[in-house]
Amino acid sequence: MYKKVFYALLPVCVMGLIFIASSQPYEQQDLRPAMNLYLPLDFLKPVLEPISVTYKGELISIATRGVDGMIEFFIRKAAHVTVFFLLMGTTYLAFEKNTSWRFQIKLFVSFLITVIYAGFDEYHQSLTPNRTPYIGDVVLDSIGGLLGCALIVFLYWKGSVKFH
Repeated sequence: MYKKVFYALLPVCVMGLIFIASSQPYEQQDLRPAMNLYLPLDFLKPVLEPISVTYKGELISIATRGVDGMIEFFIRKAAHVTVFFLLMGTTYLAFEKNTSWRFQIKLFVSFLITVIYAGFDEYHQSLTPNRTPYIGDVVLDSIGGLLGCALIVFLYWKGSVKFH
C-alpha cells in the first residue's frame, strides 16, 4: 500500500517542483551572477561564437547575450527537457505500480499528462511577473516526454525491466 502511494506521489512531486520554478520571476532564477562569480567563462567564447539560435524571434548569440547569457540559455532549455523527461518517467512508473492497464495505454496516458502539464506550466508562467509563456517551450517539454517514452519503450523491448 505504501509503495503504491509513494509511486503515485512521485509525479506529483515533479509537478510541484515545476510549479515552484514557474512561480519565480526571472530575476530570482538568473544564473549569470553565480556563474560569473565562480567560473571563468571566457575560455568558452571561441566554442560558442559560431553558434546562434533564434528563440521567440530574438537572436541568441555571444554578441547579443554574452558567454554567460548563452550558457544560461542552454542550461534553461536543457532544464525544460530534463524535468519533463522526469515527469514522463515518474508518471509512467505511477501507472505501472498502480494500474493493470496495458503497456501502450500507460505509455500514452503518461505522455498525454506530460504534454498537458507542459501547456499548464506555460500558462502558469503567464501569471508570473517577468515570465512569458512560449509554445516553443511546450515543444521542448514534449521532447523531454518523448525521450522518456523512448527510454521506457527501449527498456520494455530489451526486457531489462520487468513490466506487467
